[in-house]
Amino acid sequence: MASTTREFEADTGKILNIVINSLYSNKEIFLRELLSNASDALHKRQYLGQTDSKLLSADAAEISITLNKKRKTIAISDSGIGLDQEDLIEALGTIARSGTKAFIEQIEEASEKDKDAISLIGQFGVGFYASFMVADKVEVHTLKAGQDQGYSWQSDGQSGYEINASGARETVGTTVVLHLKKEAKEFLEDIRIQTLVKKYSDHIAYPIQLMKDDQTSEVLNSVEALWTKPAKDITQEQYNNFYQSHSGQYDTPFLTLHNKAEGAVEFTNLLFLPSQKPFDLFDPERKTKVQLYVNRVFITDELKDLIPEWLRFVRGIIDTASLDLNVSREMLQHNATLLKIRKAVTKRVLSELAKKVKKDAQAYEAFWANFGCVLKEGIYEDADNRDRILKICRFYSLKQDKMISLEDYIDAMPQTQDDIYYLASDSVEAAKRSPHIEGFAERDIDVLLMTDPIDEFWISTSPKYSEKSLISIARENVDLSKFAKEGEADEADDQNLDMSDVIVKLKAALGEKVSDIRVSSTLTSSPVRLVAADGGLDFNLERIMKAQNPDYTGSAKVLELNATHPIMQKLKAQPEETDQGLDALALVLFQQARILDGEMPEDPTLFIQNVNQLIASGI
Repeated sequence: MASTTREFEADTGKILNIVINSLYSNKEIFLRELLSNASDALHKRQYLGQTDSKLLSADAAEISITLNKKRKTIAISDSGIGLDQEDLIEALGTIARSGTKAFIEQIEEASEKDKDAISLIGQFGVGFYASFMVADKVEVHTLKAGQDQGYSWQSDGQSGYEINASGARETVGTTVVLHLKKEAKEFLEDIRIQTLVKKYSDHIAYPIQLMKDDQTSEVLNSVEALWTKPAKDITQEQYNNFYQSHSGQYDTPFLTLHNKAEGAVEFTNLLFLPSQKPFDLFDPERKTKVQLYVNRVFITDELKDLIPEWLRFVRGIIDTASLDLNVSREMLQHNATLLKIRKAVTKRVLSELAKKVKKDAQAYEAFWANFGCVLKEGIYEDADNRDRILKICRFYSLKQDKMISLEDYIDAMPQTQDDIYYLASDSVEAAKRSPHIEGFAERDIDVLLMTDPIDEFWISTSPKYSEKSLISIARENVDLSKFAKEGEADEADDQNLDMSDVIVKLKAALGEKVSDIRVSSTLTSSPVRLVAADGGLDFNLERIMKAQNPDYTGSAKVLELNATHPIMQKLKAQPEETDQGLDALALVLFQQARILDGEMPEDPTLFIQNVNQLIASGI
């Protein structure tokens, strides 16, 4: 047969230019595409050979890579089904047309049993053209199973292609030869190819051999994908080794989740929850690290929608045959499928964590210490899973002096208590010293101490749990009258009347520094405290806001007085005409309340001067 030169089909040249220059974000992807195509060809030959034994080969099914630094070529060869002249025109002469795609269409016309027997990926024609990202000339030498005549195809990726009858391929299969561009010479290095095969094609079902100059070869891939084996056949040591090699971590996983989902969306997941924090757990970009495979071929580990960002500590793989890929394996076209996988995986992770809580509470507490603050991001971000996350959350109990669940808190509540009380603070130690705690501790009412910045935000989206309101004790209008001892309420009313003159004096001295001044129903030992007014933010949340926006100034707080404190009693008894030093005292009390809430005095110098004035005057 004479040489046949053909133009690409209409507009194919323009589309090819897009494929080569714009389609893929990383040029190294060409190797993944060619190895995937080779794997498909081997799979196709084995499948068709079940009904036509003449198509089978006595030789082992394998893929080889040969580097020729002198000629600056990479040759990728397989013993798959091969192509004839018509296949070359159909598969390589037209963008987005594929022998594999046509084969799948034929399988769809067959019985259900036949469809289950095959699992092919990709569109050969488009993946193949990724070769031109690194090559200025590509040759394809092929011999189709069951035929005697082989063919060669070559193109520079510009105007068209040439097909010749050829004996370049003496055995059934296909060899793709890439003549590399000058800027792609890195792909002639053994170590570069080894790294890429490990990254993208480690679990292809056939051996991928790198041919050496000394006529020896080295198998580069693992061949067997661990997640495709039944869980009963895998030891924990194998799971641990897989986790460490794929995650770059050295700890033993806290949980291993290996299961296969079947139905409308089919996928297998092999996921690991670490026992130690990954170094990038709090990276601002919050990138997830679960790898996506399609039929054992690596697609990406940077797919934002695969699992939620609040599960970014999860490591492992998800392998599916239910995802369609369009012109690039990097651009997944069925987000609805991804969403179903994401929902199923998220639910499974939370379900397994809930089981672990009951099975080994001590181990779970250690896990929570490392990852609880990240999981709680999901309460704020994921309304669908909010209740599931809240059930496995742990918070420090002031009364029990340990981490407990919200269910534990509710179970221990007295009958007179209707709400869940909490205090947000920078640390448990700071919270325990807070004046906000005093009245609750005296009445033996438990308070949950919340020390993660996310706590203030998720509570704003979930102000109730199990029909119980979550109430901050750092805000005004916290009513403890139902817990008061006999006669205490009447006494408080009398004290409020008695302190009216003092409140007037302090309001005059502090002015707009406070929004109001009133008698506290919770203070027992501290003279004052500052609480957020209705609709305002407490100091802890304001600190978080200021960290995001330095210009944020916050709002004036309500100053609450302890009417039984000696300072307040002395102020009440002090004659009006002897109000010397009242301004200094008012400012010191105000700044003292700020300090107890973790804030620095607004003017440290003035604060010290006022303290010195009070000391000098003997007050």
